[in-house]
Amino acid sequence: MNIAIHGRTFRTETTPYVQGMFKELKQRGIDVQVSSIFYEFLKEVGVDPLSTSVYTNKDDLKGADFLFSLGGDGTLLESVTQVADKEIPILGINTGRLGFLATTAPEEIGAAISSICKGYYRIDSRSLVSLESDTDIFDGLNFGLNELAITKRDTSSMIVVHTYINGEYLNSYWADGLIVSTPTGSTGYSLSCGGPVVLPESNNFIIAPISPHNLNVRPLIISDDSIISFEIEGRSKNFLVSLDSRSKVIDASVQIAVKKERFRTQLLKMNEDNFLNTLRRKLSWGLDIRN
Repeated sequence: MNIAIHGRTFRTETTPYVQGMFKELKQRGIDVQVSSIFYEFLKEVGVDPLSTSVYTNKDDLKGADFLFSLGGDGTLLESVTQVADKEIPILGINTGRLGFLATTAPEEIGAAISSICKGYYRIDSRSLVSLESDTDIFDGLNFGLNELAITKRDTSSMIVVHTYINGEYLNSYWADGLIVSTPTGSTGYSLSCGGPVVLPESNNFIIAPISPHNLNVRPLIISDDSIISFEIEGRSKNFLVSLDSRSKVIDASVQIAVKKERFRTQLLKMNEDNFLNTLRRKLSWGLDIRN
């Protein structure tokens, strides 16, 4: 077995669990490759990865059966870009804060490794958004697990996002921006803009305006077989396009559209870990002084 590991910084109290993870993998004879960014951090904090195999990008990521992502949801989103169309299952280990995607606690790492070795896990397949444009905006990494966002850049003035579904005019959104979210992203940026929570297996996109000028404009759920295209105008000739945590400034003349990506992200989950439990735990559903 070969496991790739990517991460960012973590708190001091997490260090023993991370070192224990590398020892456990070594004892089980599992080959390990570590991302170059995480490898440098591990050296700084005195954690020995017990491996000299380092990868720098998705092209270097060879032969991995699984990828462990150590951090929060942002780190897992980075891991998605490293895996890309290889569809290597990703285990999210939460050394960050909220953790809708990274749901395995540091103290559960040993049990997770044992379950993986025994085959006691399941694969949660998630759809992605794919950005199409007449210029290469994101250096070939034109996909996102959570959402595509179009936002104003450097002015207090709103932008107007003329939006079309399969070539048919939908609406002109006068707003700070517009989000097209996957079901996975429904608990992220879209949720903070009033969008609904959507179950991961739903075959939908959520179109959610960001601070719309007209309050009767509400989020809309559509089929993810749709192609959504945009024309943007505003006082500024530039605006911001984001895929998950990656953002680029582009000119208003650039033609962009979004559709479902041809490949998917595979999240590695323990059998007892499910989305409904995560919702109740992370959003504090059902917590009441009367219960």
